[in-house]
Amino acid sequence: MKKTLTLAFIAITAAATAQQKTISGFTPASSTKELQTEQAFDASLSAPRIGETIKELAAIPHNVGSPGSKIVAEKILQKYKSYGLDAHIETYTVLFPTPKTRVLELTGPTKYTALLKEPALAEDATSGQANQLPTYNAWSADGDVSAPLVFVNYGLPDDYETLAKLGIDVKGKIVIAKYGRSWRGIKPKVAYEHGAVGCIIYSDPKDDGYTAGDVYPKGAYKNEYGVQRGSVMDMVIYPGDPLTPGVGATKDAKRLDRKDAVTILKIPVLPISYHDAQPFLAALDGTVAPRDWQGGLPITYHIGAGKAMVHLKMEFNWDLVPAYDVIAKIKGSQWPDEWVMRGNHHDGWVNGAGDPISGQSAMLDEAKALGDLLKSGWKPKRSIVYCSWDGEEPGLLGSTEFAEGHDKELQEKAVIYINSDGNGRGFLGAGGSQALEPFMDEITQNVIDPQTSVSVYDRKKAHDVVSASSAKDKKEILDRKGGRLESLGSGSDYSSFLQHLGIPTLDLGFGGEDGGGEYHSIYDSFDDYRRFKDSSFKYGVALSQTAGHAVLRMADAELLPFDFRNLQTTINKYVTELNELLDKMRENTDMENQLIKGNAFALANDPTKNEKLPVAKDTVPKLDFAALKTAVDTLKKVADKLAVTWSTASQSTANNDKLNKLLYHAEQQLLSDGLPRRPWYRHTIYAPGFYTGYGVKTLPGIREAIEQRNWKEAQDQIGVVAKSVNNLAMYLSAGSPQ
Repeated sequence: MKKTLTLAFIAITAAATAQQKTISGFTPASSTKELQTEQAFDASLSAPRIGETIKELAAIPHNVGSPGSKIVAEKILQKYKSYGLDAHIETYTVLFPTPKTRVLELTGPTKYTALLKEPALAEDATSGQANQLPTYNAWSADGDVSAPLVFVNYGLPDDYETLAKLGIDVKGKIVIAKYGRSWRGIKPKVAYEHGAVGCIIYSDPKDDGYTAGDVYPKGAYKNEYGVQRGSVMDMVIYPGDPLTPGVGATKDAKRLDRKDAVTILKIPVLPISYHDAQPFLAALDGTVAPRDWQGGLPITYHIGAGKAMVHLKMEFNWDLVPAYDVIAKIKGSQWPDEWVMRGNHHDGWVNGAGDPISGQSAMLDEAKALGDLLKSGWKPKRSIVYCSWDGEEPGLLGSTEFAEGHDKELQEKAVIYINSDGNGRGFLGAGGSQALEPFMDEITQNVIDPQTSVSVYDRKKAHDVVSASSAKDKKEILDRKGGRLESLGSGSDYSSFLQHLGIPTLDLGFGGEDGGGEYHSIYDSFDDYRRFKDSSFKYGVALSQTAGHAVLRMADAELLPFDFRNLQTTINKYVTELNELLDKMRENTDMENQLIKGNAFALANDPTKNEKLPVAKDTVPKLDFAALKTAVDTLKKVADKLAVTWSTASQSTANNDKLNKLLYHAEQQLLSDGLPRRPWYRHTIYAPGFYTGYGVKTLPGIREAIEQRNWKEAQDQIGVVAKSVNNLAMYLSAGSPQ
């Protein structure tokens, strides 16, 4: 039924999407030329070549600091040069821990020593190679601890509230948590805050394994030995090299002492497979875990802490290693000091065919197609900068150090940063600065989806309609005139550009029909990718077209295609959401306090009871949003006027240099002195959540203060956001008719 509805919707929307004749930011004459340039660009792209590049670059393990990383960086450098781009390697010196000792043992009531190893498979040619990083979490602390074990579900704050209601304390214990529902680094962070001395993270087959389908190598899903490596750096404080916050990690940079680096965890952490997890979980006794905590293993999940005792020992090599950023440039013919930037990382945890080489290979094909255009006589008006980052996996190292080292220059020159990461079969995922929504609509309505032969815009909208959780959401999607860019949290290389420097940003990639369990394991290989991710490599071409057209249009537009009406609408929506959040919290608090009051009365009249009641929560006050609402209303008036100015200017070939600079510098007006307790994050509209990691928090200063019931800080942050929105409105008014 769902498939039928999807195809019907695609047919309707495809018929309604007319071939565009004029491109925003171009005159009718230059639009024709631009479309011809894009056709030539598309003709130069090659799905088989993208597949060959994936196979070549994923042939060896190439984590940051490894010999393989340098080999891959030099291969990429030579490719850029062969395409005709001016390319070099920019090297940073970063801290990167690798494991020296890994021990995990169940010492009672039964004994088991975890394998901590993924076996090589005959069906996967690279799975048995030398120099593979073992299974571990980077930025765990060194530690040797023995303690009772407690199961904490996904290890999120709500789970610890459940434990408290059950009378279970993790202080002095080792916790075991499931991967999922949050970025992995949040789990040991919250465990430490509750007094745990160690943290084990495993992939439960209910979430990532045989319940989804056949396991690898028969199918795509995680087999019993697969392990998700990954960073547990506290990136919500700041990403990048932990020893050089705020400055580029050059060889001679001033560094913190490691003990003073707040993004390195304080307890040992280790990821394991569900094969290794089962004996530990089976040994737990005590309270049976709630029904929604139960996983997919053939056991009853208990919480502990009781007889199950665990020994966890982790010891690391804390080395300074080189990170090789490959930077390639095409100089602009008219505005060489305005940069259109494009990036994807090249380092993997092991071979990394899907993450990140699939995206890196698509980006390299874009660069080759641009090189072919150069040979035909085309030159971009603005400079184009392609960036192949190193060290993304451990904590956005390469991109962050580059951004911190070139911060002033980037804030002056960068028109846009366009990011991608891993790529696969399915639907377009697009996030970024909402002032770019109409710009992306025009592009995605003219890139064809390889499977359905309709635009990637139409296919994504059809998917969103069918997947909508309510009739209201479905109607909103159908009524919406254009697409929506998702707000960005963290987890990829855009973070420094958007949230620290205020540079307009896009993050693009395809997926949704490429599910599996290879993520950050030795099985993220070319063999896995060609079988289960994108066997034709045609979605690599779709990514090259989507990102490549964005690069071309931004590089050659006479008038940069920003529309701040979309941003204003989005901010207004976020303010409404905050008021709805407060209303819901107020209602829930009143209900909970009434329940506590009723229970207190019952207990007071029953001398046989000796229960401790939870403390009533403080009432939710009315916060004053007047200043922020006024600022948002002012922004609407200014954005509407600026849209008229923009439309008039786009009809002529007059010099728009002043207006263009105003447009691409505008996002920086939304920066503040930094979020509370994490000043590195300066954007007042988007940030990764303090307890969500990758997941975005919109209007983060206000939202997180509300969630933490810090009412004074919430009111103060309303003032901070109002000021930044007013700054943007005043700034944009310089380009609007008075």
